[in-house]
Amino acid sequence: MKQFAVIGLGRFGSSVAITLAKAGQQVLAIDKDEELVHDVMDVVTKAVCLDSTDEKAARSIGLNKIDVAICAIGTDVESSILITLLLKDLGVPVVVCKATSSAHKKVLEKIGADKVILPEKDTGERLAETLMSVSDRVLDHIGLSGNSSIIEIIAPENFVGKTLRDLKIRAEHGLNVIAIKKKGKTVERGEEKETEKVNVNPQADDVVSEGDILVVFGENKKIAELKK
Repeated sequence: MKQFAVIGLGRFGSSVAITLAKAGQQVLAIDKDEELVHDVMDVVTKAVCLDSTDEKAARSIGLNKIDVAICAIGTDVESSILITLLLKDLGVPVVVCKATSSAHKKVLEKIGADKVILPEKDTGERLAETLMSVSDRVLDHIGLSGNSSIIEIIAPENFVGKTLRDLKIRAEHGLNVIAIKKKGKTVERGEEKETEKVNVNPQADDVVSEGDILVVFGENKKIAELKK
């Protein structure tokens, strides 16, 4: 189970924190406003009132041990930038930030944010679901309108060497494999380089190889079963 930290508990940040917590994730919620901290303290794992730009304070609550940190501060651009820099310095593996404009987004990306979202395009609930979905095997999760998604998933060991017909993904799981990405290597000017070939609209007789990435479309409920 991943450990999440949500910094900034406004409407967006609290939405992310609550959604993650209700899904059974460990969530550390942080804000300078005591009232906002109080609003989520009964839902999340731990809620703390402090200034997240203070490195000593950040370390004291274990921010350096978090797997994914979400900086949900938008209006205070300076704090947003300082916190992002601090999280990267602390070695947090994945830092996700909220931006209020395209310019703000570009700055956050330049200083190392792994993902930057604009609230008008991404809701807190969707972000939380995406964060929980991406794992060592699931490389990407794109939530679509309604209850459907597209995921990129590294082919499980029990898929290797079998055709799509053998796997019966559509018949037994109700899902559609819409593409297969195959990794390879080529040598150019004496240097070995990785390549990727995308098989769009694969056929039933196509064989899944070790390391293949399957692009799968279907209902969220059925996708969740495939990821188990």
